[in-house]
Amino acid sequence: MFWIPIAVVIEQASVLPGALQVEPAVLFCASVAQEIYMTKEMNLKINHDCQAVSNGGAASDAGTVSSSRVSSLLASKDRDFLLSPTGNQVKVCDLEGKIIGLYFSANWYPPCWNFNQVLVGIYEQLKSSGSNFEIVYVSSDEDADAFNIYHGCMPWLAIPFSDLDTKKALNRRFDIEGIPSLVILHPNDNKDEANLRDGVELIYRYGVEAFPFTKQRLEELQDEERARHENQTLTNLLTNHDRDNLWGHPTPEQVPVAALVGKTIGLYFSAHWCRPCVNFTPRLISIYQKIKEQMLVDGDQDGKDFEIVFVSSDRDQASFDSYFDTMPWLALPFGDPNIKQLVKHFDVKGIPCLVILGPDGKTVTKQGRNLINLYQENAYPFTEAKLELLEKKMDEEAKSLPRSVYHGGHRHELNLVSEGNGGGPFICCDCDEQGSGWAYQCLECGYEVHPKCVTLTVAANINR
Repeated sequence: MFWIPIAVVIEQASVLPGALQVEPAVLFCASVAQEIYMTKEMNLKINHDCQAVSNGGAASDAGTVSSSRVSSLLASKDRDFLLSPTGNQVKVCDLEGKIIGLYFSANWYPPCWNFNQVLVGIYEQLKSSGSNFEIVYVSSDEDADAFNIYHGCMPWLAIPFSDLDTKKALNRRFDIEGIPSLVILHPNDNKDEANLRDGVELIYRYGVEAFPFTKQRLEELQDEERARHENQTLTNLLTNHDRDNLWGHPTPEQVPVAALVGKTIGLYFSAHWCRPCVNFTPRLISIYQKIKEQMLVDGDQDGKDFEIVFVSSDRDQASFDSYFDTMPWLALPFGDPNIKQLVKHFDVKGIPCLVILGPDGKTVTKQGRNLINLYQENAYPFTEAKLELLEKKMDEEAKSLPRSVYHGGHRHELNLVSEGNGGGPFICCDCDEQGSGWAYQCLECGYEVHPKCVTLTVAANINR
């Protein structure tokens, strides 16, 4: 399964439904129940200092100042400061009145490094535009050296590595189950129940446009996204002001995007460096050619009512060229600006991914890869009506399958299961491809294969 880290965003309104899966991470000992606490004297000191700042340096003598949420979260009984990447101390009260991002992350986890690069870019854009935004790093690093190295790559503040109690309390308070996570606190917002828990997805999906992470702003972005999908055409997906064609073979033969209008199109998100992509591409080539052949049999004289467009995530031109040379279909040029827009538009979380567009340019399904694995060339044209027929046919064929088998790739007996009856979406342990519907499964080992991937064998030869 392809896992993507999630984040949490706290704002003044409601929770935005999340779409990402979280990889559980053991951040701190579950037995720790201590919440952050501050003595009355420390509370008064911090708020006294903050009042002095807000009054231009003159401390207020008006009496007790109500406890600040920022101070209660980020300060401790022994500390009223945060650390800059250079090790300088910055008063917690300097963050009063700002939108604050609590960034839960760690040096040892690669997805954190990946998201960190994105977040740095967003942070710098927001700071350069004069926004009142700040980030505070809440570390899950294993030692001080790892913390210092990782924090040194960040332009924002951090809770000191040694303050384990505050970090534990923040993880517990915001129910952090995976990293990286980003919690954004709005000024004067004291309602934890208003937490929004999709921050990393929002950053990946909307970038700097997600700021200031309010309910109103997110609703605006969702409305804009819905409008883009409703007005989606092949032309506005695949062309831009500098280009109205695609690459064909021999490279760089140019094929006008207009020539594809009215056809069923597969957008193939893939890359040469990705092993699952390299494994899936030959299968897709075979299916593509069979669909073309069937079109000729059915009366499509040139077999051109179906086409695939390669949307590359390759890291350099040479890799793109060598990979595209193995493909019989079209491609967007390497590094084309439409590539990032398409990834964002279709919310592509992992590759390989095959998005199917209908003759009207609208999205038919984003599950093209899975449908190819399930139904091969019979999946075409990938419509709901066709898939309904295929599901019924598969269920009918499953009635003749043995309830249990011994497979050459596994030592235990495998039992036939279906989705909703002991089964569900899976990755085939034989072909490493996606599966759903019917499968042969070993509950003892978690082993699961497509029925078509089973190589029957004699039990006596397996139980060794």
